[in-house]
Amino acid sequence: MTRLTGSALRLTIFLGESDLWHHRPVHTEIVHRAHGAGLAGASVFRGIEGFGASSMIHTQRLLSLSEDLPVAVVIIDTEERVRAFLPEIEELLGDGLATLDACEVIHHAGGSQDAGGSHPADGSQGAEGEATPR
Repeated sequence: MTRLTGSALRLTIFLGESDLWHHRPVHTEIVHRAHGAGLAGASVFRGIEGFGASSMIHTQRLLSLSEDLPVAVVIIDTEERVRAFLPEIEELLGDGLATLDACEVIHHAGGSQDAGGSHPADGSQGAEGEATPR
C-alpha cells in the first residue's frame, strides 16, 4: 500500500447493521471488497441511533433495543480509485445511501516502509540506534 496524502475522495455508505449479502453483513462485504481492490483504507462505524429510507427510528436505548442499528462504512483513497470502486458495491447498496466528499489527507501512516527499513511509529530509536523522526 502506498501512502496517501493530499487531495482524496471519501466514500461514506450508510446501511443498517442487519443488512445482509449472501448471509454475510453488507458492511463486512464492502470492507473485504475494498481491501481486495487495494484501497487505502476502510472503517465501519456503528451508530447509536438513526433512521433512513424506512423512516423508522432505530436506537440502542435499553427499552427499545434495535437489531438494525445504523452503520457507516467510510473509505478514503484518490478520486480515481474510489470512483473505479463504485461499480463493485452498486449491487450491495439496497436501501443504503452512499455519498462522496472531497477531502484532504494530511497524514497517512500506511503499511509501506522507507528504503532504509522499518521505523517505529512511536519515535523510538531504530535498529542502528538513530532517532527515528515522527
